[in-house]
Parts: sequence; C-alpha cells; structure tokens
Amino acid sequence: MERRRAHEQPGEALTGQDWRDGSTHIETGGGEMRAALANAMVGLKKRFYGKGPTRAKAYINDVYVFCVLEGGLTRNEETLLDAGEDRLVRDYRLRFQEVMAKPSHEAVEQLTGRRVLGYHSQMVFDPFRSFEIFILDGPPGDEPAAEDRPGN
Repeated sequence: MERRRAHEQPGEALTGQDWRDGSTHIETGGGEMRAALANAMVGLKKRFYGKGPTRAKAYINDVYVFCVLEGGLTRNEETLLDAGEDRLVRDYRLRFQEVMAKPSHEAVEQLTGRRVLGYHSQMVFDPFRSFEIFILDGPPGDEPAAEDRPGN
C-alpha cells in the first residue's frame, strides 16, 4: 500500500473522526457545520503538528469561514518563543500551513459543499491564537451549480 505524504492527504483524513479528547473543547453553539469545521482544523493540528489546540471555534459569515484555535504550541515552539524567536515560529507555522493547504481546502469543501477560493492562516502569540480563514465560492447551504461543486 502506497503511503501518502502529509500534504497529499485527502480532506477526509481531517473530517472522518472526532478529534476531541480531554484536552480540546470545540464550541458547538450555532450548528453542526461550525462544529465540524472546528473539528477538522483541530484534526489538522493534532495529526500533522503532533499537538492540537485546547479550544476551537468556527464562524461562518456569508462566504467566509473563520476558525479560531487556542493553544497547541509544541514544546520546541514554546522554547523558541521564550528565546524571543517569534518570527521564526510564525514563519515556520505559516509555511507549514501553506504546505497543508490541500487537505485543509478539501475538508472545508467537503463540509460546506462549496469550493474554497482563497485561504489564509495567521497567529498571535500573547495569548496564543491561530486563525484559519477561508473564502468560499458561495454561502454554505446554497446549492452550487453541478459544474461548480467541489471535485468537478
């Protein structure tokens, strides 16, 4: 069986299971789709960083999906931040998110039924929060034309 590289993993790798354990709280107020989106972003961090956030919440506004993740720095990132290496940690995380864009996009497309047109990741360090922002081709729940559905 051929092993896929991390950045080639399908979106289902993030949406196919509940990533919450005793260390992560996913806010569920506002619907199943928001909870599923937050869960997928937690899965991305846990599966590929080796450590996930302690809290996650997703927001949907028209064609925008905005996920806020709290906590989840690895021990080496905490050490670098303590040494004043904020830029190095930021550059590494942002580059990693660029590499992992494909499974992130696929997970959001699968959950919303919309195509991801744009994506950006960002973070702040005090307190640590990371933000995953997606721009969709239409509001979730609106029926896209058959040729515009993800995967077509």
